[in-house]
Amino acid sequence: MEGLIEIRWHGRGGQGAKTASLLLADAAFNTGKYIQGFPEYGPERMGAPITAYNRISDKPITIHSNIYEPDYVVVVDDTLLQAVDVTAGLKETGAIVINTTKSPEVLKEELKGYNGDIYTIDARKISIEALGRYFPNTPMLAAIVKVAGVMSDEDLLEDMKGSFKHKFAKKPEVIEGNMKALELALKEVKKI
Repeated sequence: MEGLIEIRWHGRGGQGAKTASLLLADAAFNTGKYIQGFPEYGPERMGAPITAYNRISDKPITIHSNIYEPDYVVVVDDTLLQAVDVTAGLKETGAIVINTTKSPEVLKEELKGYNGDIYTIDARKISIEALGRYFPNTPMLAAIVKVAGVMSDEDLLEDMKGSFKHKFAKKPEVIEGNMKALELALKEVKKI
């Protein structure tokens, strides 16, 4: 389907990959796109590998299945590089975005010959700086929006401000930190 962006998220239970994929779907929808955002369920428990998906398009989406050949892959936890084949089906015209501090050499070895673009971000450093705790999903959300060009930085920030006000209505003190995490991530995601 032309004009369709497919994204697969890899994370561990409790890291917010599912939440980030749903926030991305909401933000894309609010810019007038057609969207899908859904997790793949199995025996999830805290720390277990999980997968979530997004489809984003300018036209109605008629596909209703998991994503087997994504344009982009987001890896929220770099320990999954040894545990899961995160590049399975990943188009070499797309990219992978990894939360890591590993060197480019180590990453290329762990990605087993993937020849597409590789982007990295230190979501731990960003979330601790912005939020005081490790919540990698907010920086990873900003990173994939930047890499995939799903929407402008300004549209993402504006939409997330509204989403966070709703999501954190009972904890308004975390809104500013989450917004800072988004802003930092938009600047710090880099291609290797």
